[in-house]
Amino acid sequence: MTSTARLAPRALYEEVAERLRQLIFSQQLAPGDWIDELRIAEELGISRTPLREALKVLAAEGLVTMKVRRGAYVTEVSEQDVADVYHLLALLEADATAAVADTADAAQLRELAALHAELADAVADQERFFALNERFHLRLLELAGNRWRAQMVADLRKVMKLNRHASLFRHGRIKQSLAEHEAIMRALNHRDAAAASAAVRAHFASGLQAAAPARPD
Repeated sequence: MTSTARLAPRALYEEVAERLRQLIFSQQLAPGDWIDELRIAEELGISRTPLREALKVLAAEGLVTMKVRRGAYVTEVSEQDVADVYHLLALLEADATAAVADTADAAQLRELAALHAELADAVADQERFFALNERFHLRLLELAGNRWRAQMVADLRKVMKLNRHASLFRHGRIKQSLAEHEAIMRALNHRDAAAASAAVRAHFASGLQAAAPARPD
């Protein structure tokens, strides 16, 4: 693990959890890696108590797996795990996008269009594209309302990030993803809830296909 700035003694376990999330999402702690509590606590300048509380939070989110007498490991997601996550995201986000098509005002649609334009400008920058892609999806959730749905999606997306380098970064996937976003925006601008929902489901189906491991011919 690379060197990390030390935390202030007053830091809460939530801050520790966020530091660990970023290490996991950046692959500095990769799926299957054992989490060395002593070393991390020393690097962050904290005791093991807030670290262990942080690990409990990450375990509840599905990012960390606790193994009896062996400690904490970054979760490894199976093909079935990925399929299950994409299935639920498709259901929840398709429903939210249909709601936005029905209820969004002109200013909100312009905001989504601006986010989409930023996404189009970021096709050459994988990391920026990924961040903007997530912002677009989460903003749709916010506009749709229903905080319970939004929280479920946020948690599922954390798990999806464990597999992101195998999906969105696959050759050609970014341009394909952008085209799918364009279909979503067209449906939203036409206030077509059914088409918006279908476009989101197609977007996730395509993402799942890209996330699947390559198979020999």
